[in-house]
Amino acid sequence: DIDDRMVGIESNPEKRNIYSLSAPELLELPTVGSPKDFDFEACVALEPDLVVLPLRLSDVADKLEELDIDCILVNPENEAGLITMTELVSTATNKVDRGNELVDFIKDVKDLLNTSLGDVEPVTIYLAGNSDFLSTASKGMYQSDMIALAGGKNVGAEVDDTYWVEVSYEQVLAWNPEYILLAADAGYDVDSVLSDSGLAICDAVVNGNVIKLPSEAEAWDSPVPGTVLGSLWLASQLYPDKVTEETCYDVIEDFYETFYGFSYSSIRTA
Repeated sequence: DIDDRMVGIESNPEKRNIYSLSAPELLELPTVGSPKDFDFEACVALEPDLVVLPLRLSDVADKLEELDIDCILVNPENEAGLITMTELVSTATNKVDRGNELVDFIKDVKDLLNTSLGDVEPVTIYLAGNSDFLSTASKGMYQSDMIALAGGKNVGAEVDDTYWVEVSYEQVLAWNPEYILLAADAGYDVDSVLSDSGLAICDAVVNGNVIKLPSEAEAWDSPVPGTVLGSLWLASQLYPDKVTEETCYDVIEDFYETFYGFSYSSIRTA
């Protein structure tokens, strides 16, 4: 483990359950801001040997490098980016074997899903965003890949963009998805969508096919190592005869015990 070598952490780590579940001592570390509001002075004051930053902060990385502080820029917004990040960080921290173990685990889950869902006809899914139901994931987002791996078709993928896009009720009804999937950190619930008069004739609402991603450990619909678990969980909801609930939660349990050192079953609420 390298948590005892960490000297700083992102802002508001208490909002991410994964810290308190796996390494609560990290919550006591000084914070250095966020990608939107990075605290350069606070970071430098910690005298780190290595700083891991998102690609969008390349200018910050250049300034840190001028001070002889090594940086790694990562961009895990798709599967290739996640794998590259894992390889870079594991190499820089002398944990290559551990990084390979994670990459192999992700590959095994993908193989399981591809084998189990090879003959399914993808169901259409509308993914509703965290802050607003009418915000959805476009073609270039990791969430679209997560849905595809689960045997679904993201209706928002027809929007050629790389970020969340705002749509209208009329557009959602025109797409008429078979399922509506709420983001893990959505500030609204399934019942509010089912009772929304603007969606009353949508097939997903008519058939009660509105579901929300779990959020007990972390948001699987974000580009984190556990994103593949979002695909696994979603597949178990869409095709329970092909990916059983038992298989799903056995894999999830194995993942968190192996890579984070805690039992998912102990925090699972549904």
